[in-house]
Amino acid sequence: MPIDAHTQVVGVLGYPVRHSLSPTMHNAAFEALGLNWVYLAFEVPPERLAEAIAGMRALGIRGLNLTIPHKEAACSLVDRLTAQAEAIGAVNTLFWDGDTLVGDNTDAEGFLRSLLEAGVEPKGQRVLVLGAGGSARAIVYALRQRGASVWLANRNLQRAEQLAQRYDAEGVLPLDAAALAPQLTRFDGVVNCTPLGMHPNEETMPPLPIANLPAHAWVCDLVYRPLETRLLREAHAHGLKTVSGLGMLLWQGALAFERWTGTSAPVAVMARALLEKLA
Repeated sequence: MPIDAHTQVVGVLGYPVRHSLSPTMHNAAFEALGLNWVYLAFEVPPERLAEAIAGMRALGIRGLNLTIPHKEAACSLVDRLTAQAEAIGAVNTLFWDGDTLVGDNTDAEGFLRSLLEAGVEPKGQRVLVLGAGGSARAIVYALRQRGASVWLANRNLQRAEQLAQRYDAEGVLPLDAAALAPQLTRFDGVVNCTPLGMHPNEETMPPLPIANLPAHAWVCDLVYRPLETRLLREAHAHGLKTVSGLGMLLWQGALAFERWTGTSAPVAVMARALLEKLA
């Protein structure tokens, strides 16, 4: 559908953001449903976030996603938070409820859907979460809500301890290979919430001694570009079940799409568009 004076605009704010696949999946969804909408990527440095959201209000932009490093800072820039966003303390989706700008978080539900779709049920399991930023908040919240026992590993231990206390996590470990090595045998799963391994730094990975994980363990990497990160390659080489970040990207996006449009997202179309882009 051609862009015209009636086209509704949505998009993503991040810094950096040019790697984002969100425009690919959302624009495919709009086309499939015949909606006169367009999804754009806006590279916004942290010090300009408040101006960008003010611009959203002034220009009538219908919705936004927020990615690194804006998820926590945006909480104070909206009119209202959903219960889930307030509990997580981070926002990844902005939508309008009448004249009220609402901050929501679809990361937690999107993450859980991606795990369950991959055949992983975290209920009753012990899971190690790497990182303590905005994405980690959503993942820890989701895992605790599902009934998993959670530990955090982060370079900044104070930040991790604050997050652990917020969600009644079991404890905190240094994000360091030597410190993690003797601890890994007791974990059922690991989730990487750091940007290590993200394009263009594809050969980096968190300091995780994969060989120390038990044979039944699973490894999830929220990084989705590349589709198979170095972390996932090494986990697969050790015979572990792996879950890419593509599923979470897909499901959090589908949920955001529904917030904006009031229409069920064409998930199969969105998934196909993502896979074709990554091929």
